[in-house]
Amino acid sequence: MTEKSPLDWIALVLVIIGGLNWGIVGVAGSGLVEAIFGSQMATLSRFVYILVGLSALYMIYFAMKE
Repeated sequence: MTEKSPLDWIALVLVIIGGLNWGIVGVAGSGLVEAIFGSQMATLSRFVYILVGLSALYMIYFAMKE
């Protein structure tokens, strides 16, 4: 097993947050990101979603390189 870099850990945490968010949206109809940042912080929420998406792409790369 290879040692994980800080980027690997950050991407993993963001993908987990994204997965939990989708689970909460499915169950409660409202997302975790909106609950944390509120609807007034739409730009910040969008940035978090972009980071989660990029992290998912990175995790695909990470899974393929192993």
